[in-house]
Amino acid sequence: MGMTLEQAKEKLEKYGQQHVLKYYEELSEAEKQALLDQIEATDMSILEACLHKEDLAQKGVISPLAAMQIPEIEANRESFTETGLEAIRAGKVGAVLLAGGMGTRLGSDGPKGVYNVGLTRKLYIFECLINNLMDVVKQADAWIHLFVMTSDKNHDATVTFMKEKNYFGYREEYVHFFEQEMAAATDYNGKIYLEEKGRLSTSPNGNGGWFISLKNSGLLDLVHREGIEWLNVFAVDNVLQRIADPCFVGATIQKNCVVGAKVVKKNAPDEKVGVMCLEDGKPSIVEYYELTDELMNAKDENGDPAYYFGVILNYLFKVADLERTVENKLQLHIVEKKIPYLDENGNLVKPQQPNGYKFENLVLDMIHEMDSCLPFEVVREKEFAPIKNATGVDSVESARELLKRNGVEL
Repeated sequence: MGMTLEQAKEKLEKYGQQHVLKYYEELSEAEKQALLDQIEATDMSILEACLHKEDLAQKGVISPLAAMQIPEIEANRESFTETGLEAIRAGKVGAVLLAGGMGTRLGSDGPKGVYNVGLTRKLYIFECLINNLMDVVKQADAWIHLFVMTSDKNHDATVTFMKEKNYFGYREEYVHFFEQEMAAATDYNGKIYLEEKGRLSTSPNGNGGWFISLKNSGLLDLVHREGIEWLNVFAVDNVLQRIADPCFVGATIQKNCVVGAKVVKKNAPDEKVGVMCLEDGKPSIVEYYELTDELMNAKDENGDPAYYFGVILNYLFKVADLERTVENKLQLHIVEKKIPYLDENGNLVKPQQPNGYKFENLVLDMIHEMDSCLPFEVVREKEFAPIKNATGVDSVESARELLKRNGVEL
């Protein structure tokens, strides 16, 4: 049973958003219900944030956080791997694939994961990732629960595709889909835009929204029931991503950290990746556009750059600590965007300039809620092949080169 019109009015009034029902009477029954469902599902408590958004982005005192580097990892590889495999065999490790994105920048209108990177054969992004996870399943001789986060825009297409492809050989009962929560997009005064007469303008709530979305989908019950203590979260666009990597899992456990973060040495001081650091003594990530020259040129005791290690969106979180942080509201990021909207006369306008805000939570804020973090260095050429563009840097082309170099047949 969804929200009634009365309940919707009550909620909208509380947040000053009554205008979104302007065309309600013109809608069909199905459209009315869809709008009420959307009003029910939308977190409106965040909208007030744009009134004091200056306070949001205050960074604390930044200091270096030493990474565990490759020589140390190699020296302990056997021991770390054994610890990791033990946890995996005991069912304590799950994987979360963040796959809410579309292949728009690759020139495709489907989910990013269904993009084919193969040349002489079909090889989909999803397939690359599942193959990588299968390596560990074989090594551990144990299946790993895989949670796939989709979005409003690509959920059905993703589920249909994975079913049609038989999950690329992965066991169906270990694959679970959930939808990312959506956040409303507003004008500069925090009023929600309509993108259709019966539809609020919304966008996914940022990559930091994955845990609350997992929880609200009811899948946290499964996590508890199965005794999963660690969740390895990773992005869809890195086809060389090692997932539930036993050595990484084992190192994080042995070092008594509640989160592990895979990192690579930056290829240039100004490379566009966030870097691991401490902020007011707690683990944090400084985004590339926040790095001052001073931080970029800072050195550690070995004379290496102090902020040298870039994150690649592959994190291992301890579930118990994630649950603790859900109680606190994560820091919000308010981003100016061009948002298509209905004007006064109900006509759709596609603005040329930014005209409002979208609201996001980011994984880096989840990390800042944690007490300890192990930055774990990996070899860039072996584990980092992000596909963001069709050609050029971080593209389908560059990823194909790296896949070939790692022995993947295209």
